[in-house]
Amino acid sequence: MEDLVKDVPGYLGMDHAQTPGGLGITVGYFRDADALTRWRTDAEHRAAQQRGRVEWYRSYTLHVAKVERSSGFTREFAKADVPESPAVD
Repeated sequence: MEDLVKDVPGYLGMDHAQTPGGLGITVGYFRDADALTRWRTDAEHRAAQQRGRVEWYRSYTLHVAKVERSSGFTREFAKADVPESPAVD
C-alpha cells in the first residue's frame, strides 16, 4: 500500500506495528481531509481494499481521527539498559 499512497498529495507517512500473534495496526498520516479523500477514493487503493477483504482479512476496523498534539521520547542506548549477567560461583 505504501507504494500507492506515497504519491498522494498531502500524504505525510505511516507507522505500523504487529504482535507475534499477528495482530497489527497501521496508522497513516495525511495533511488534511482533502488528502485523505484523495487516498480513500483512489481507484488502485479501492481495488487493493477489495482484494484484502477477499484474500487476507477476516475483519478490520478503520478509525479516522485528528491529531491535536503529538510528542515522543527516544532513549539513547546506554550500559544501564543492558541487564547484568548473574554472578557465577
